Amino acid sequence: MRIIKTSMLREFWQSHRQAEASLRTWVQQTRAAQWASFVELRKTIPSADMVKVASGRAVVVFNVARNRYRLIAAVHYNTRIVCTLMILTHREYDRDAWKEQL
Repeated sequence: MRIIKTSMLREFWQSHRQAEASLRTWVQQTRAAQWASFVELRKTIPSADMVKVASGRAVVVFNVARNRYRLIAAVHYNTRIVCTLMILTHREYDRDAWKEQL
């Protein structure tokens, strides 16, 4: 899979060092993957969840650093592109305001 906006992840882990190892692992797993569906994605990353947002589209939420953070991405299985949209602390994620932004 091709990842769009890995720079966002690097910027995040520079200020949240405990997320770095998990995000690097996610990047490595995602680049190596060839997911054709959410079912296949879950075989690689079982903790991933699909969530519908205000726009009506589905995004995938990944747990990062033992659930301290949440990475939200749009996964386009047909083009093999993963676009990172947001990375939030667990507290920010729980507020659900992010769903309205997407």
